[in-house]
Amino acid sequence: MIRTVLTEIGIFLIPFAVYALFLAATRSGLFERSSWPVTVVARLTLVALALVIAGLIGLAQYSGAPPDSTYVPAHVENGKLVPGVEK
Repeated sequence: MIRTVLTEIGIFLIPFAVYALFLAATRSGLFERSSWPVTVVARLTLVALALVIAGLIGLAQYSGAPPDSTYVPAHVENGKLVPGVEK
């Protein structure tokens, strides 16, 4: 679960990192307040939220077991632990 959360946080930060790279490449003062106006930050936030939503939809759509599969929980056979599987 932590990997999924960290992945989504990383996806959220991508637009801000790209903008920071743009500022660094143009030597526009990366840490100056005038380089980060409210309108630009708001647009970056909207793009970031759209990317996170797309990532969550993709995760829900393309991960996990098929809809008609049956889960067999972990169990012990002949004294050995057999992990759970999707059938």
